[in-house]
Amino acid sequence: MSNDIEQGQVSAEIRYVPNEEGPTLGLSASSGAKVIEQDGLFFKDHNRSGVLEPYKDWRLSAEERAQDLASRMTPEQIAGLMLYSRHQSIPAGSTHWMSSTYNGKSYEDSGAKPWDLTDEQRDFLEKDHLRHILVTTVESPGVAARWNNLVQAYAESVGLGIPANNSSDPRHGSDSSSEFNAGSGGKISMWPETLGLAATFDPQLVRRFGEIAAKEYRALGLTTALSPQVDIATDPRWFRFNGTFGEDPHLSTDLGRAYIDGFQTSDGEDEIANGWGRTSVNAMVKHWPGGGSGESGRDAHYASGKYAVYPGGRFDEHLKPFTEGAFKLHGATGQASAVMPYYTVSWEQDTANGENVGNAYSKYLITDLLREKYGYDGVVCTDWLITADENGEKDSFLSGKPWGVEHLSVAERHYKLLLAGVDQFGGNNEAGPVLEAYEMGVKEHGEKWMRARFERSATRLLVNMFRLGLFENPYVQPEESEQTVGQPDYMREGYEAQLKSVVLLKNKGGVLPLGVRAPFEHSRDENSAAEPSVSEPSAVEQSSMAQPSSFSRKKVFVPRRYIAPGRDWFGNPTPEKTVDPLNRNVAAKYFDVTDDPAAADFALVCIENPDSGMGYSREDAEAGGNGYVPISLQYRPYTAGIGREVSLAGDPRSSDVLNRSYLGKSVRTRNESDLDLVLDTRAQMGEKPVIVSMLLSNPAIVSEFEQAADAILVNFGLQDQALLQILCGEAEPSGLLPMQMPADMDTVERQAEDVPRDMVCHVDTEGNTYDFAYGLNFGGLIDDERVRKYR
Repeated sequence: MSNDIEQGQVSAEIRYVPNEEGPTLGLSASSGAKVIEQDGLFFKDHNRSGVLEPYKDWRLSAEERAQDLASRMTPEQIAGLMLYSRHQSIPAGSTHWMSSTYNGKSYEDSGAKPWDLTDEQRDFLEKDHLRHILVTTVESPGVAARWNNLVQAYAESVGLGIPANNSSDPRHGSDSSSEFNAGSGGKISMWPETLGLAATFDPQLVRRFGEIAAKEYRALGLTTALSPQVDIATDPRWFRFNGTFGEDPHLSTDLGRAYIDGFQTSDGEDEIANGWGRTSVNAMVKHWPGGGSGESGRDAHYASGKYAVYPGGRFDEHLKPFTEGAFKLHGATGQASAVMPYYTVSWEQDTANGENVGNAYSKYLITDLLREKYGYDGVVCTDWLITADENGEKDSFLSGKPWGVEHLSVAERHYKLLLAGVDQFGGNNEAGPVLEAYEMGVKEHGEKWMRARFERSATRLLVNMFRLGLFENPYVQPEESEQTVGQPDYMREGYEAQLKSVVLLKNKGGVLPLGVRAPFEHSRDENSAAEPSVSEPSAVEQSSMAQPSSFSRKKVFVPRRYIAPGRDWFGNPTPEKTVDPLNRNVAAKYFDVTDDPAAADFALVCIENPDSGMGYSREDAEAGGNGYVPISLQYRPYTAGIGREVSLAGDPRSSDVLNRSYLGKSVRTRNESDLDLVLDTRAQMGEKPVIVSMLLSNPAIVSEFEQAADAILVNFGLQDQALLQILCGEAEPSGLLPMQMPADMDTVERQAEDVPRDMVCHVDTEGNTYDFAYGLNFGGLIDDERVRKYR
């Protein structure tokens, strides 16, 4: 291995070798990889043998190449291929969730470049043969591209020269305070969250998102998306609700299929074969067999929420977005390339073996159902840290999550997963336990059987890399990456999707739109993508504006929002603070902003849905209770007056809790002040309009403030500019609710966790019911083809 590679540096020169009738090869000058010339064609000599083995021959199919390479790999190399790394930040600064070292020093003290490899990354690439890397934060597109090239050069320099498959969780959410063209300088395009994409009810838009996101991913060196999340969110309290397409199986099926088709499909010169190619990104659809029915809305990232229950008998309905969507694509790639089971124990659903174990550990769910009944032969990758030991804290995100197999050793858990039909272990950097599992298989079934089992998974994993062209050229050009990621056209399309995702719930007396801003107030950066013109008001604007004062500047009062102290996802404390919920500089382009309610023409109150936590209280447990409390969707304190006296599922171990009932217990929300903000603003404004903008990550009980609002708009990740354009009529809302908004907590308690659309919905002062597929535009109730198709 060259000294450059050992020091974590890569030559600035990446050599490209074109084939007239085939792919261009990319090689690092520092990796030692050579080129084989045969029959007037060029092939990459990955293992430096000088021989054109089948896996190097790009004329063969991805399946033939993968089978050949798998047969050449040692058990140690296959074990490494089965690993999927823990979260990697680029650079891995000490303030990041997962920090690391550079030549034994922290990033800040090392003098390393932001794209340099960490000590940990060099170790897992060479010593553990790991090739699947999960990327979290990146400093910039250029840094991500240079880091990718360094990773690929390092991988190219060792062993069989297998490239890295870098991947990402969803990363296209909106920065609310940025203008829509902010990303043209390099940030990734900004779109609504998945629930916001669902609110468009538009599969074509979702497919277009996938196409753009895939191009940006490939420019960043990312080739697998750990998405989409097609779980139907049938319990409104589930904290992963926002990552789904809502609670309706039909809508989730159609949008999930479109999302995957967009990500995976290459066409034209970019296609290699069967829809796969150089702009394709593998989609890892999650979470089989659906994680949206956690008992009482609790989530299985935490020990307190490990059980999914099916009191309505709708288990099969949760499979539809997979079996009828992700596995039956409209595009040529056919099916999602990978599947991730959820952490949950699907309680009493194993009709073959009677096991209540985490979904990935269940041979019934993975082999009997997924593999055999539904014919899925792609990669199955566990969710992160399911083989690690739990830390004893039922509300800890960073704990291991070996639900149902806590009694097994780490190696035994890997072996059980292999027997269940799993191919890959999420969040595992070390090959040791996988090799121990291999030896267990050899002892029980013999070397030949266990070798074949390993090769079967290796082939699936390698196919996903071959068909994207990674073995020919895994490199990206940083300058092109910086131009591609967040380019103005992509930013514009993301921004337009944001506008289409806003749902207008209430518009008393047609208070919206408020009228456009004066033409002389409109400004534009000539280097940015053009903003929607306001020089010619639309028909709806003309009909709603009084003349001749239609261009007068209105004054808006935007009260500051209090954020109480609390803890983030990972348990880290967060301080209290008071913030401007809207970027005042952006707002000033549309309205005059005042801090005096008496001087304002209207008020805009920005709030978020109620947040009462995860349904577990250490304080309750320390006081002698079982620790379980309600999850509330209302702002004021809630006491569970109805509910189960005995939970449907529980853990009989003495270290855990069998009966998880919270009947009679109370809980407070962390943001009760949001309700006070609306009610206080109503009192301050008198008869003047109060408009509420609500960021939703879950359904919410709006009855506590709805009467005090003249207009209510909800969004699922939105830039301030989009909200302001809708308020003044430059854009018209067209989003629909992808879920029900419950009337009260009683209907939440009475609904069955696994049944979609089974709640009594809120009815507002205007007589509108906030049900699935409900939404208004400026002309009134939306009743179009989308509503008729899905409602």
